[in-house]
This record gives sequence, C-alpha cells and structure tokens, in this order.
Amino acid sequence: MKSLKPSMRENKRYLFVKGDVGCVEQAILDFVGVLGMSKAGLNWIRKSGDSAVISVNREAVDFVRAGFCVWSKEIRVEKVSGTLKGLGKK
Repeated sequence: MKSLKPSMRENKRYLFVKGDVGCVEQAILDFVGVLGMSKAGLNWIRKSGDSAVISVNREAVDFVRAGFCVWSKEIRVEKVSGTLKGLGKK
C-alpha cells in the first residue's frame, strides 16, 4: 500500500495533560460524542502516573480542551505543541 503525501496527512498536535488522566477518553466522549471523538483522532503517546502526552487532530484541540474544562474531575492541559520535542522545551 502506498503511503500518503505529507499534504494529505492529518496535522496532529501534542498535549501534555495533568490530573486524572484515566478519564481523558470519557471526558472527550461525553463532550463531543462518538463522531467528534473519531474526528479528534485521540492517540496515547506516553502515560505515567498523573500525567500523559496525547495527540489529537489540529482542528479538534479546542473541543478537547473544552471537554476537559466541563469535566467534573480535574484535567489540565499544561502545554500544546506541534512536535514531541517541543513539549520537552520550556
């Protein structure tokens, strides 16, 4: 199978999340629904203790952040970056 051209690929954003990371998927699902969840394209990159790095589609970053704000438990987005290397820099 032929790979996609770079212009045809989804543009991802990486989010560094702190708080109750076990509820991340449920918070997004409750806010945007099943269709919005599939459009967000959530992927887990790294998960450790009370923090995690997730990747979402560029157009869905605002919906994901809004879902975290209205969720009953505390989930904070500490940093958003276009690359994983950019998340490490402060």
